[in-house]
Amino acid sequence: MIETALNTYLEEIDRKKDSLEKLSDEIWGFAETAFSEHQSVKALTDYLKAEGFTITDHAYGVDTAFTAEFGHGKPRIGILGEFDALSGLSQKAGVTEKDPLVPGANGHGCGHNLLGVGSVAAALAVKKYLEDGHEGTVVYYGCPGEEGGSGKAFMAKGGAFSGLDAAITWHPGDLTRADTGSSLANYQVAYKFYGTSAHAGGAPHLGRSALDALELMNMGVQFLREHVVPEARIHYAITNTGGYSPNVVQPYAEVLYLIRAPKNKQVEEIYRRVNKIAEGAAHMTETRVEIDFVKGCSNLVSNKVIAKKLWENLTELGAPEYTKEEMELAQAIHDSVGESCYESIEKVAKTCDKETKKEVLAHRGEAMYRFVAPFDPVGIMSFGSTDVGDVSWNCPTAQAYVATWAAGTPGHSWQVVSQGKSGLAHKGLIYAAKAMAGAAVDMIEDPEIIKEAWAEMEETLEGDTYHCPIPDGCRPRAIGMTK
Repeated sequence: MIETALNTYLEEIDRKKDSLEKLSDEIWGFAETAFSEHQSVKALTDYLKAEGFTITDHAYGVDTAFTAEFGHGKPRIGILGEFDALSGLSQKAGVTEKDPLVPGANGHGCGHNLLGVGSVAAALAVKKYLEDGHEGTVVYYGCPGEEGGSGKAFMAKGGAFSGLDAAITWHPGDLTRADTGSSLANYQVAYKFYGTSAHAGGAPHLGRSALDALELMNMGVQFLREHVVPEARIHYAITNTGGYSPNVVQPYAEVLYLIRAPKNKQVEEIYRRVNKIAEGAAHMTETRVEIDFVKGCSNLVSNKVIAKKLWENLTELGAPEYTKEEMELAQAIHDSVGESCYESIEKVAKTCDKETKKEVLAHRGEAMYRFVAPFDPVGIMSFGSTDVGDVSWNCPTAQAYVATWAAGTPGHSWQVVSQGKSGLAHKGLIYAAKAMAGAAVDMIEDPEIIKEAWAEMEETLEGDTYHCPIPDGCRPRAIGMTK
C-alpha cells in the first residue's frame, strides 16, 4: 500500500516527468515494428544509462532486447517494457479523424511508446527506494517484438526471466484495472508450397499448382475447426499466390497461419494436425510443402496476489485530473468510435455482482474513465495473445491496464495513435508508473507477498513447468519476413 515514506520515492517520477514524456513522444515518432526498434532501443538505453542503470544490450540472443539493472541481492523484481509499433497505422497526433502522417507508414496503435517509458518511470522510483539503503534489485526488461514477434518468448528461451522473484508490467487502455485473466497461447507458422510451372492453356498436364495445394490446405483446415476445443482460433493470411498470370500454373504459394488455444499443449496438438493437412494437400497436388515455424508464445498465468497489490496502489493513487482541452479531445475520439465504445466497460460489468455492476455501468457515456474497475478474483479470458505469458510461466507475473485513451477507444486503431502524445496519454503513463513502483516496493518491503505469489503460481500450474514453444534454431525476425 502507498504510504507517506513511499510517496517520497514516487516523487522521483514527478521530478522526471518532462523528460519521460519527451522520451515517450520520441519513441512515438520512431514507430519501429518488431525487431527493428534500433532507434527506440538507443533512446531508452541512453536514458537509463544516464540514470545509473547497468545496461546489457543484444540480450538473450535477441538483437533489440536489453536489460537495465540496479541494486544488489534479493528480491529481484522485473519490470517489463515494450516499444514496438504496428505497420500501416501512421496517424497525425491530436486530430479527431483518420489522417495518416505518412500514408502506409507505421504507428503506435497499441501504445507501446507509453508502455515502455511508463515502465522506465517505475524503475526510476524503485531505484530511488533502493538507494535509500534497501536491499534488492530492479531489472528493466526492454522487450521487442510483442506485436507478431513474441519477443519475450525468445528472451525466455535464453533464460531471461528464470532468476526473477516477480515481474510486473502494464498496458495502455481505455479503462483502469488489474488484470487477473488469461490469454491464448499461439504458434505462427508459414506454409510454403513448391510446385511446377507450366502453360495453363497449352500444357496444363505438365504443371503442379502450388496455389491449388494452398487452397486445399485451407479447405482442410476449415473442416478441422469443428474438431478442436471451442476456445481455439485458427487464422490465416495468404501472403503469396504465385503471381498475377492466370495462364501460368503457379509454382509457388505461401500462407501464414496463427494457431491459438488456451494451453500450450492444445496449440501443439492443433499445430501437428494442421501440418498433416498441409502435407496431405501437397500429396494430393504432387507439390512439396515447407513448414517454417515463425514464433510462438505461452498462455498467460496472471498472478492474483501481485495483481491485488497493483489494484490497491491504483486505487489509493486515484485517477489523474484532466484539462478542458484534454477532455474535449477525449470526447471527440469517444464520439468517433460508434456503438462499440461501450464494449470494454460492459465486459468488466459482466464479472461483477448486481450492485457493483450498476456502479460500473453508471460510467457509460463518460468520455474518459476515471475509476478503477473492481478487483476480479476470477479474471476474464482474453481471446488475444501476449508474450507476457512466457514471463508468467517463469515467475509470478501481473499487469495492470491504465486509461490513457478516451473511453471506448479500440486497440490497434488510428484513434490510439492520435492520442499517443496527448496529455491523456502522458498522465496515464505517470499514473501507471507510480502504481507499478508502489507494488514493487510493497514486495520488497514484505517478503510474504512474494512467498504467497509463488505458492499461487505453483498451485495454478499443478506441477507443470515451462517449456518454451519456440523450437531450437528458430530466430527472431521482423514482421513480414517469414523466409
